[in-house]
Amino acid sequence: MKKAGTGGENPRSPKDVDRLVGENIRRLRTQRNLTLAQTSGELGISHQQLQKYETGANRLSAGTLCAVAAVLGVSIELLFRDEGAVPGKAASRQARAMDQLRTEGSYWLGRARSEQKLRQMVQVLKALSSEN
Repeated sequence: MKKAGTGGENPRSPKDVDRLVGENIRRLRTQRNLTLAQTSGELGISHQQLQKYETGANRLSAGTLCAVAAVLGVSIELLFRDEGAVPGKAASRQARAMDQLRTEGSYWLGRARSEQKLRQMVQVLKALSSEN
């Protein structure tokens, strides 16, 4: 017998927001040229499980969301952002593109494994950003 108000849907089944988060994880992972195996290895899960998260077949726990955000170098909030939504007046296409590039740049800076490498990266960015 169905419980009243459930509509027959399993309350533990993935929802639209789970699919959105999965799509964002896949998009960010591929933007960073990371394979399923590389990313799942850093997360300590199987590549099959990561694929289920990306397709929205399985829901992510709060702890896994934190770990994914850390591995991808983004805020948890960004995993919930609907990039396909119609932009508001304040969020132009160019502003969204710039925000996406800043996020990607932050990710790559976060991948520096030594202070020396990070200093070199910052020097390159400073040189590129100077107005000549």
